[in-house]
Amino acid sequence: MTNKFIDAMNFRHACKVFDKTKKISDDEMMYILEAGRKSPSAFGMEPWKFLVTTNNELKTKLKPACKNQIQVTSCSHLMIVLAAIDGVKLTSSDIKKRFLAKGIPAEKLDFYLELYSDHLKHILNKDENIYNWTSLQTFIAATNMMTAAAYIGIDSCPLEGFYKEQTEQILGIDTKEFQVSLVLPFGYRIKPQPKQLRKPISEIVEFI
Repeated sequence: MTNKFIDAMNFRHACKVFDKTKKISDDEMMYILEAGRKSPSAFGMEPWKFLVTTNNELKTKLKPACKNQIQVTSCSHLMIVLAAIDGVKLTSSDIKKRFLAKGIPAEKLDFYLELYSDHLKHILNKDENIYNWTSLQTFIAATNMMTAAAYIGIDSCPLEGFYKEQTEQILGIDTKEFQVSLVLPFGYRIKPQPKQLRKPISEIVEFI
């Protein structure tokens, strides 16, 4: 039986140039975004937001901030993945709401808030540490979205090569609430996929 998941993993690669003439449908984009929305996160906080644009003027404006990488303007949909800052702090009302939404009884809420606070006491003490923590989690969602895209024959290319402050200024982001974690273009390849090179499993796996 064909393993469609492995087929998707074999299909996926970091697409360097997209076909400008091919566009992702709304339904396909929502399929990709749903994979991000359903992704796991620490304490179930979902510390992310996904900005999506097809606006060529905005993409052109963002390109220099992304070190002039052609993927930014040749893609069908450009996604900016944001990492939450204020939303994971104990002062945020979102924390209580999320715990209560999980079915935690109100009388046990303080216990879980204390558990959250104690576990993250060295992370929640400043925005830089919070960004490092939440940004790592956004990569889980981004990976799932890239795999979901590959599953339906859509390409992607995660870009860490960007000027963070410049990108945030162009987008008018309130960095107290969110900060840019990743730039993630989606579209269709225009060139053949290069040979996928990976280390053999014997080099990267050890059963202990």
